[in-house]
Amino acid sequence: MANMAQAVRMALHYAEKNLGVTDIFGEDVGPPLGGVFTATQGLETAWNSPLDERGIIGMAIGLAMAGARPVAEIQFADYIYNTIDLLKIAGNTCWTSNGDWNLPMVVKTPVGSGIRGSIYHSHSFDATATHIPGWKIVIPSNPLDAYGLMISACQEINPVMYLEPKALLRVKGEERIPGEPEDEKLLSKMIDAPLGDRSRWKPQWPRLEAYAVPIGKGKVVRAGSQVTVVSYGRTLPLCKKAADELAAEGVDAEVIDMRTLWPYDWELIKGSVEKTGRVLYVNEDTEVTNFGEHLVRRTVEELFYKLVAPPRLLAGKFVPGIGLADTLEMASVPQQGDITAALRSLAAEQP
Repeated sequence: MANMAQAVRMALHYAEKNLGVTDIFGEDVGPPLGGVFTATQGLETAWNSPLDERGIIGMAIGLAMAGARPVAEIQFADYIYNTIDLLKIAGNTCWTSNGDWNLPMVVKTPVGSGIRGSIYHSHSFDATATHIPGWKIVIPSNPLDAYGLMISACQEINPVMYLEPKALLRVKGEERIPGEPEDEKLLSKMIDAPLGDRSRWKPQWPRLEAYAVPIGKGKVVRAGSQVTVVSYGRTLPLCKKAADELAAEGVDAEVIDMRTLWPYDWELIKGSVEKTGRVLYVNEDTEVTNFGEHLVRRTVEELFYKLVAPPRLLAGKFVPGIGLADTLEMASVPQQGDITAALRSLAAEQP
């Protein structure tokens, strides 16, 4: 099975061949490296930009305004913060022009903890991204969704923020990507660049098929009846494992993968909470002004009389950064044990 980095790469290849993507660029995105996580190796339209995040976003806006369809990468989300004003311009262009101008651009960036990246390579960006109207925001938790969400993003006529959980980029999927060969070693030989001299290397792409995950649609990854847990990105697989572990204790948890942070699938969340009466929102962004707080507020306002326990949020600690030491990183963001304990406590709570 493909891992997430390979899935993103294959989706971008499909997009440049079939969906009109014209430029895939950013720091070290082109040859010879093909991205620090190898997600852009071998792509025909990939090229290297200067180390200038504002230049990257500005170039993407200009290309999109000129009729191109770019995919720009910010190498790590930690370095996207100095582009906020440009992201706001990209987000409001269609609205302020009364629909006369569209910006068909994708900005992809790796987010979150999980690689011992310390203070400058471990930030989340989901809450900040949702504070910028005009953008659609997606974040996959597995390779198949990564493939399908990128294909959908590359068909949008206005900006899409594609957040890649860096802790999951090397994790293999459980479902095959349409067109992916059955032999995963063969896939690696076909599309993974060799070590050393790559000057003559060219990928041998499989015959990939269209597969789009609709933006704005979440997914129930585990059905349950007693408590709902809503998550996305790195923490989603941890929630699934926690729910499976608690099943042995008689706790039946339903797990929802949001997949899209904006527009998000409120009807899916609402239906689950109405069924279970309990909900835990989980992500690794810092807990103050967390996107999960918005979901808690909406849950209270709209579903108050359906609840049998107060909705809860489990998120990252409100600290300036994540430490390099393994113990510090593990303590800074939710881990499986934290999720298991929170779900066990919430399921036991009675009105």
